[in-house]
Amino acid sequence: MRVVIAGGHGKIALLLAELLTERGDKVDSMIRKPEQATDIAATGARAVVLDLEHAALGDVAAAIQGYDAVVFAAGAGPGSSVERKYTVDKGGSVLLATAAEQAGVRRFVQISTMGAGAPPAAGSDEVWTAYIDAKTQAEDDLRARDLDWTILRPGRLLDTPATGLVTLGPPPLPRGAIPRADVAAVLAGILHAPQTAGATLELISGAIPVTSAIENLDNQSVAQGGAAPTD
Repeated sequence: MRVVIAGGHGKIALLLAELLTERGDKVDSMIRKPEQATDIAATGARAVVLDLEHAALGDVAAAIQGYDAVVFAAGAGPGSSVERKYTVDKGGSVLLATAAEQAGVRRFVQISTMGAGAPPAAGSDEVWTAYIDAKTQAEDDLRARDLDWTILRPGRLLDTPATGLVTLGPPPLPRGAIPRADVAAVLAGILHAPQTAGATLELISGAIPVTSAIENLDNQSVAQGGAAPTD
């Protein structure tokens, strides 16, 4: 499989690129800064310098032309402004999805977050509120497109080692945490799991091996996940 990862220098994206290249997939990782290319090369992927926050649609479509799948793993990151939550977390996803349609790349996997699709908790600060709203709008945009999309909402992200054991299913799951390495493993599996197309899935640590958790997603659960409420 030929895969493009947007936000390629993120922690999950780097782990995902390594998993994909190890199994023989060809991976291009989009990055904003040329100096990040060394880290990309260490995963076995090819670095493509293209900033989704400022790129033209035609340039993005050209960069993904001929690929089998794209993964939106970009985000404004901790400490970023309200404005960048919308220009990156929402705008970047919208731009990449539009480019995928233009380039004929049907498979689109979006990393979102638990909490998207519902109002933030009362008293949340304005940056968190903007983040949840931007992720929700990005999800809604993707669901409206004629793409083979899957939305993955991981819980609170940890930098601990992978456990290989997860709980994966349509929302709502109970709030929980998940190592980034396990998120990457689930993403790698989802890319090769056509039954997840049209699904919104939540992910936390659990007791089921990653491969089994993906295989256990039946048509009913996928349909429920694809119809997740957004209000």
